[in-house]
Amino acid sequence: MPSHFVSSKELHGKEIAPGVMMKPLPGRNLMLSYLEFSPGSMVPTHSHPHEQGGTVIEGRLEMWIGDERKILQPGEMYMIAGGVPHGGRPVDGPAIVLDAFYPLREEYLKP
Repeated sequence: MPSHFVSSKELHGKEIAPGVMMKPLPGRNLMLSYLEFSPGSMVPTHSHPHEQGGTVIEGRLEMWIGDERKILQPGEMYMIAGGVPHGGRPVDGPAIVLDAFYPLREEYLKP
């Protein structure tokens, strides 16, 4: 039986934007995504049909969701309905974020 526990250091990463490394951990219906933002990087404004929520683990992250914009600190969370335009960038250094998606982002699971 496979382990139910994994370290983010063990996950295979995929660069989803210049300087933004995403490490997915898929379940049957829900996907966690560990994101490492390098200083000066950005996930440009985009949208997708998946519901997405997350929290900042380290650093500060400026996020825009629809018409709202906020700089998030560690421990602050967000929720994005499917189809709503959003993006983000780290502020004053690197940032680490944990996202959750429903349903799975199948395109992130392909090599």
